[in-house]
Amino acid sequence: MSAGAGLRLAVTTLTVFPIRGGRVDRPAAAWAMSLSAVVGAALGAALAAILWALRELGAPPLVAAAVTVAAAALLTRGMHLDGLADTVDALGSYRSGDAALDIMKKSDIGPFGVAAIALTLLIQTATVAALSPWALVAAFAAGRLAITVACRRGVPAARPEGLGALVAGTVPVPVALLGAIVVAGAAAAATPGRPWLGPVAVVIALSAVLLLLRHGVRRFGGITGDVLGASVELATTSALVVLSLR
Repeated sequence: MSAGAGLRLAVTTLTVFPIRGGRVDRPAAAWAMSLSAVVGAALGAALAAILWALRELGAPPLVAAAVTVAAAALLTRGMHLDGLADTVDALGSYRSGDAALDIMKKSDIGPFGVAAIALTLLIQTATVAALSPWALVAAFAAGRLAITVACRRGVPAARPEGLGALVAGTVPVPVALLGAIVVAGAAAAATPGRPWLGPVAVVIALSAVLLLLRHGVRRFGGITGDVLGASVELATTSALVVLSLR
């Protein structure tokens, strides 16, 4: 069944959770990319439990937040941060097409990439320190919803091979819209004092992703696995910033 294979593919691709892998093809990828926000919510729940436990044990807010952000990197193999660094390095080079893609393929990280990772982790730690555990779940669901949006039909792959080629254009636009509505509704429930804040966070996060995708398609010719990783980190960080507003 494609749905089951897709869910397993989503979990094994986006996390280190010990689930046996299944079929890897375009139909399974369509389900996996469509269910990314569900996996993001599960990841956020695990991180929220860590954050709550550390606070209950008396850890200072920044310490609890820093450990939670570090756990997020460990539970995702740091691959989204790696994608962010590679994408920013390529964009910062001012090159386009194959020249930019070659930069993304390199194993080393340039100054733009280092700065992007450092600033992202700093912002995430500072914002998590001010969030409730439920808001953290909403932010990580919004972050993985970025994958669903990036893989919607009409967005091409930059290369004929690789993760981007497997998943690009697999998600029907109505599915992406439905995912955005569901995540926005869940985000509203996660911010009961100001129910408008959660949906605003989701809208801003996805708007940032759409801008990145537009720029990425123009510069690279489409999406790659690195662009997906960058989209996740951009959406997650944007949602965290908005949710931390008082």
